[in-house]
Amino acid sequence: MERRKNRERSSLPQKGFTLVELVVTMTVSVVVVSFVAMFIATPVQGFTDQSRRVKLVDAADTALRRMSRDVRRALPNTIRTTTNGSTVALELLGSVDGARYRAQSPGGADEVLDFTFADASFNVIGPFTQVAKPFTSDEHYLAIYNVGVPGADAYALADVITPPGTTIGIASDAPGEDRVTLSAPFKFAYESPTQRIYLVEGPVSYLCDTVNGTLRRFADYAVAQNHGDRDSSAELLGAGASDTLMADHVTGCAFTYAPGTAERAGMISMELRIGDQGETIALLVQVHVDNVP
Repeated sequence: MERRKNRERSSLPQKGFTLVELVVTMTVSVVVVSFVAMFIATPVQGFTDQSRRVKLVDAADTALRRMSRDVRRALPNTIRTTTNGSTVALELLGSVDGARYRAQSPGGADEVLDFTFADASFNVIGPFTQVAKPFTSDEHYLAIYNVGVPGADAYALADVITPPGTTIGIASDAPGEDRVTLSAPFKFAYESPTQRIYLVEGPVSYLCDTVNGTLRRFADYAVAQNHGDRDSSAELLGAGASDTLMADHVTGCAFTYAPGTAERAGMISMELRIGDQGETIALLVQVHVDNVP
């Protein structure tokens, strides 16, 4: 009886894959996967390339927007550019606020800014709006009629701008006016035809280094009259600057400044090129510069 059962089991058909069937199946699978990969690889590569381009454009756009904002806030006639080897440099004196000083006063002579001696206090019309009052600082400057020529150059820290360490006080006074105090008193060399006065925060520099592939912003450093003394990272850091990386993978840049004339505003053109994995994008921004002092 037992032997008959074993014979019956051995006579049943065997299930499974032969070696030939397995090889054929694997071959067909490889062909199918290859075709699928051909259709998928191109869109995936395109998505990767597009993502990389978007990042490059975004990096360049963000850096140029920040530069444009600083340029628009620059004290008139303080933008300057230079090239030092592989480094392109742009520098300016950043203004924080502005108003119009009193040239005439119905109330009293002490409200008027006097240009015949070192004045210690005066009023401004159309008050400062970008600083919290009362305001006191010995790290800011006041500037009047900077035209960027010898004798009227803010980078010289004389004649048209208060010296370093001058304590500047600004407090609300009469309606629509602020009272400005200076310690020590200072004699401004020239009157502004439009009575403009600027509160200046200090210098700002951008260095584009194509060797290291970086664009950096420098601030909070000592002013130098000669731009050649502030056109390298070592010089700026030695002067106490703090630096911020604005963009990397930089392959080139160009800063071109046209100061303008009495009939038209100045203009600065800023071009930034950034590349990665064999692709390079270039963005160009032009900013009008109001140099009326």
